This record gives sequence, structure tokens and C-alpha cells, in this order.
Amino acid sequence: MRINFRVFIRTLSSGGRLPPVKLTYQNMLKDPSIKYPPPKHINLPNRTWPNKVITKAPRWLSTDLRDGNQSLPDPMSVAEKKEYFHKLVEIGFKEIEVSFPSASQTDFDFTRYAVEHAPEDVSIQVLTQSREPLVRRTVESVKGAKKAIIHIYLATSDVFRDVVFGMSKEDAISKAVETTKLVRSLTKDDPSMNETEWNLEFSPECFSDTPVEFAVEICEAVKKAWEPTAEHPMIFNLPATVEVAGPNVYADQIEYFCTHITEREKVVVSTHCHNDRGCGVAATELGILAGADRVEGCIFGNGERTGNVDLVTVALNMYTQGIAPELDFSDLESVIEVSERCNKINVHPRAPYGGSLVVCAFSGSHQDAIKKGFSKAEERVKKGDIRWAMPYLPLDPKDIGRNYEAVIRVNSQSGKGGASWVILRSLGLDLPRHLQVAFSTLVQHKADSLGRELLTEEICQLFTNEYLHKSDPFHLVDFNITKVKDDREIKAVLASSTGEVTISGQGNGPISAFVDALSNKFGILFEVVNYSEHSLGSGSSSKAATYVELSYLNSNDKRVSKWGCGIHTDVSQASIEAILSVVNSLIDSKEISI
Repeated sequence: MRINFRVFIRTLSSGGRLPPVKLTYQNMLKDPSIKYPPPKHINLPNRTWPNKVITKAPRWLSTDLRDGNQSLPDPMSVAEKKEYFHKLVEIGFKEIEVSFPSASQTDFDFTRYAVEHAPEDVSIQVLTQSREPLVRRTVESVKGAKKAIIHIYLATSDVFRDVVFGMSKEDAISKAVETTKLVRSLTKDDPSMNETEWNLEFSPECFSDTPVEFAVEICEAVKKAWEPTAEHPMIFNLPATVEVAGPNVYADQIEYFCTHITEREKVVVSTHCHNDRGCGVAATELGILAGADRVEGCIFGNGERTGNVDLVTVALNMYTQGIAPELDFSDLESVIEVSERCNKINVHPRAPYGGSLVVCAFSGSHQDAIKKGFSKAEERVKKGDIRWAMPYLPLDPKDIGRNYEAVIRVNSQSGKGGASWVILRSLGLDLPRHLQVAFSTLVQHKADSLGRELLTEEICQLFTNEYLHKSDPFHLVDFNITKVKDDREIKAVLASSTGEVTISGQGNGPISAFVDALSNKFGILFEVVNYSEHSLGSGSSSKAATYVELSYLNSNDKRVSKWGCGIHTDVSQASIEAILSVVNSLIDSKEISI
């Protein structure tokens, strides 16, 4: 849509009506390069970052309360900012950017709260523009802090200097040095302020679109004005304010800066990646490989436009590679709860690690692989091997406070592994494969009829109703087994609403004898097709779970089969209960007449 915005604004301000607007649409360009030139690549023939690996956690800075908060449609209240601040401290952040203190009295007051309540090892960082009254107000806001970082910034990209500020490179350097000297005079050079450990962070804003030679030049001038030491290095934050190229280009820019800035031991190089191209995490990780020491970002990636880098993802990516991130997400659910409530933005269900669905498998093949993975893991743990090797799950959900019940969820797309996993985790019943297949068909039909996934309780109830201890119309009162030559004879008492009945039969064991007794009772030839059993629990009081597949001739003289399950401390009675459950199901479905 094309609108003359000058006419639009002028008309609105005069209270008049807008003239009719003709809407026109433009298709995507066949040759976008005429409008969007490719990014400028860095001449770095001896780049080293591709051959490096991350071996330790960087320094972390959370800017949720500043960059994150300013991006919210409804900014956090003071109470919400306080709660969020304490959650960040609990997670383990040692550097927290809390506000733009000169922006409002609310931000100033919250900064004072953070100063008064921050642990001694936590640095309070505040942001200011390069204007003297704002700098003075900002320094005043953190007076008395144990550790404080004054963060100043200046746009250095050609497009911002030329288009927005009309500022030459020399003007930009002069302004950056002037502001640095002002901050220095108000902080570390002022004897009355020596109770605070002061530090300076300088950001050449839009570093990602700034010629790297100029970025180094302006930072050299700032460093000379601040005079950092190896014991107290200053921070150069190199932001991808707008992500204009691939993460490999950003890594080249970082490595160029790290290898060209002088007195490297006196500076901390920090990344601050936005996510315009969806590569914020990748750019951050490559930036660390390229030499960055510090990472700025937000929990779950909240931030201006497409967001800041997601610190949860960066940290847990390290964790799943065996690197301690030095941030504690053991109770990730509480972090999600605070973030969603205070930001009023939900974590996307598919967000890495934090999403509600990322540890869930609905696909049958995925579920089967995960179920087998857990079985193998149990075998390894018994041998003392706790290494995590799980199909589709790079992180053990329990490490971030989630349970295994959420790993497999069942809908109409799920296979036999999904439903059987739920039964195993909820009821302790390890279903034999053929029963898994039969039960999964029932589950899929149920999910289809409801048009949604089934809850754990619904799946367990469906299994119980269909297979387990189905005691209507007949239930077992008592039974007795005696030896007759090489066989076994059973006499069983069954009770129903019409009274008790005694049945008898013979076979080579209790199961075959009871099946014979039922065949005699109902005049139908039953046969055991499959039998399986396992113990539930351990010790002398443990129970046995038995699974019996019983075949019979239906009314069309076709041999079909059905499963039953029984549980009892006596394995023979558990088997009898399983067989009786099958017969009761057949009576209920009118396959058998009483």
C-alpha cells in the first residue's frame, strides 16, 4: 500500500478527513539485489573461529529489564520488575542491565531499588545516551552501588551517521570521547564515589553495519579516554542492533575487532545479537568462537522487533554439550511462569527448551524410538553409566524440572509406542508388543472421535476398561488346583448378579486348565495365543502382571483374539483374572451368550 505520509500526518493534525486512498500492491522483486545489496564481507583470510570450540561459559548480562522491557506493548510495573530482578539473581546473573534511569522517575526509582537489593557480587548496569544531563542523572541513579556499569552508546554505522544524525566519523569519535571523559569524571575519578567499583561499557551501535576499521578506531579512542587496566577491563559491546548478514559475517567482524583492538587484555568484548534474520543464537555462538568474552540478551529472546538473543537457548546449548553455563535453569517452569506473567508474552510452544511442546513426541515412530531409548538408558544406569543418549531428546527433561510424563503425548497420529509409554509410566505395566498394537488402535479411534489428544488419565481409563480386571458379569471368588496324573485340574467359583457357579477343567497347567473350564462352561473352544508376565515392584510383597491373548471362534466361524490383563501377588491368580477379563469383555460385546 502506498500512502503519502506527509499528507497523512498534516491532515490528521489539522483535524481534517483523509482523501480517498488508492491501494496498490507490489510483488516481490525478481531481482532483489537492485533494492537490497548483499552484505559487505570482511577480508579475513586467516580467520580462526571455524576451527574453535566453546569450552567455557561467557560472562552473561541480562537486559530483560531494559532492552526487553522497552520492547513490551505493556511495560512491566515496578512490582513486576522487582520480581523479575530477583528471579534473574536467583538464576545466577552477575550483571543485570536494569533500566534507562534518565527516561522516567519510575526507571530511576527502580534503579535505586536494584542498587539497594543487589547481592554484593552482582553488577548493576544502566544505559544512557551521550548527553550530559542524561549522563549525570544516570550516574546519580547508581550512586552507592557495590558494582556499577555505566553503558553509553553511539550509532556508528554509515546509514545512522549520515541519515539520522548527520555526523561525520570525526564528530562521532569526538562525541564518544567527550561522553567517556564525563562518565569518568563523575565516577572513578571522583573520590566521593570510590565506594563503588565502576566500569564503563561502550557500544558502537549498529556495529553489525559499521565498517570494522571505524569500529576499532572509535573504540580505541574511548579506551584511551577511560584508561582501563587488565585488573579492571572495560567492556566493548558489539551489537548486531539490526541483523544485516549471516552469523558467519558477524563472527568475522568480532574476530577482526578482537585481533585489531590494542591492549586486548584490558577489554572485555561483548555480543548483543538481535534476531532480525532468525540467527541470533547462531551469531552469538559464533561470536564466542571468534573471541567474545561476554553475552548480552534476554530470557526467551524478548526484545525490540524480532527480539534479542535467547539466553536460555544459548546457555542450555552449552549445557547439552557438557559445558556448565553458570546459569541455573533447574526450575525452568518457574522461570517461564515469571517471564510470561511479567512480560505478558507467552513462550512459544516450540521455543527451544522452554516451549511446552519441545519435549513432547506425538509421532508414532518418534515415540517408539524414545521408549526404546529409555529402556536402554535404564540398562546403562544399572551399570553405572549415566551418559545421556536419547533419540529426539538432546536434554534430559528432569534437568530443567520437567517430568517424563510430558515426553510422550498421544493423539490420532501416535503409534503403539505412545500409548504403551503412558501405561508403563502411569501404571507400571510393560505391555507386550502385540498388545501394544491392539491397544494403540483403540487409542487412535478414541482420539479421532474426540478430535484431540488424549490425557494420561483417559488413556489409563481406556486400558483399564478394556483389559484390566474386567469383573462384570463374572468375578472370581475362589479356585483350587489339584494334580491329576500328569495334568492339573481346576475348580473355580465364579459369582455374578444371579449367584455363584462352579466350573472345572483340566490342562497341563493352571492357565490351560482354566481355559478348558471356560470352554466347557460356554461351549466355545478358547485357546491361549500369547502369554506374558512381569513383576510389579520388588520384594516378597511384589505383584505379578500377566497378559493373555485368548482366541476363539466368533459367530461367523472366524477365529479372532482378544487380550486381557490381570494383577495379583499370586501369578496363577493374575493369569486367571486376565483370562476372565477377556471372557467378560466378550459377554459385554455379546460375542458370548450367558
